[in-house]
Amino acid sequence: MQSDAKQLDTQIEIVTPENIAFQYRVAGPFRRLPAYLIDLAVRAGVAAVAFGVLVFAFGMAGLASLGFGVWLTLAFLLTWFYGGVFETFYNGQTPGKRLMRIRVLSVDGRAVNALQATLRNVLRTVDGQPGLFYLLGLAVATMNDRFQRLGDLACGTMVVVEERQWYGDVVRVDDPRAIRLAAELPAGFQPSRSLARALATYVGRRENFSPSRRAQLARHLGVPLRHILDLPPETDFDRLLCALYHRTFITDQEEPPGSEPISPMVAFDKSAGGNPFASSTTETTEVVNEDLSEPRTEQPFGVR
Repeated sequence: MQSDAKQLDTQIEIVTPENIAFQYRVAGPFRRLPAYLIDLAVRAGVAAVAFGVLVFAFGMAGLASLGFGVWLTLAFLLTWFYGGVFETFYNGQTPGKRLMRIRVLSVDGRAVNALQATLRNVLRTVDGQPGLFYLLGLAVATMNDRFQRLGDLACGTMVVVEERQWYGDVVRVDDPRAIRLAAELPAGFQPSRSLARALATYVGRRENFSPSRRAQLARHLGVPLRHILDLPPETDFDRLLCALYHRTFITDQEEPPGSEPISPMVAFDKSAGGNPFASSTTETTEVVNEDLSEPRTEQPFGVR
C-alpha cells in the first residue's frame, strides 16, 4: 500500500491484488491503552486466584514449594503468551481489545498468524524499556500514520478499530441549520435509491471523521446537488447532505396534491415551469447521473 500524503484522519485504505479496497480506521495509543490495562487486570486477577488455589492445594499435601513453582510457571506463561494465544485463536483480539472494539491485523489486511501474534507481544518489552514506562513505544507509534509500535513494525501488524454495522436505526440530525435547510428544499424532492444509500452511508459515518475529512467527502455529492438545487456557492456541503438526509429519512414525505415528484437525477428547465431551485445545465446532469453511492470499498468487519 502506498502511503497517502494527504491523510486527514486515522482512516487508511488497503488494496488487495484482486483490486478490492478495504478501509480501516487505525487505533491510536489512547484507545489501545485501556485495552492493555484491562488485559493487565485480567492477568493479575488470574495470577492472584491461581496463587491462592495452588498454594493452598499443594500446602495441604505438604508440597507448598512445589505449588509455588507451578504458580511461577503459570505466571511466566501469562506474562509472555497471554496476548499471543488470544490474538492467534480469537482473530486478533484479547479480552481487553474485544471490550474496546479493536483488533490486530496484518498490514495487508489479513488475519495475523501465530508467529506474528506471539512475537509482537514478546517484543512489547522493547517498547516498555525499564524506567521509560512505554514512552519509547509511544514515541515510535506517533511517528507513523498507522500508530505501529516497535513490535508491530517488526511483525508487519497494525491495530484497527472494529467498525459497527453502518445500516441500522435512523440517525438523528441535531444541527438546527441543517433542519432549516431541509425545510427550504423543494416539497416534491425524491432522491433516487443510490443517492439515498449514499446519504445514509455518509450521515451514519460522519461522526467518525474530522471536520476537514467531512468537507472533503461531502464535496463529491454536494457540488452536483448544489447545482441541481440552484443553491448559493457558499453552501456548506456537509450541512446540505445532512439536510437531504433529514428530508429523506425523517421528515414526513407527504406531497401536496397535484405536485410532481422531483428527481435529483434529472436537470430541470426553469423556463418550463420546473422547480425554481433546479439547474438546466447539461453538464450537471451528466455528473449526477453517475451512481452516487460513494462507498465502493468493502467494509471488513461486516462479514467476519
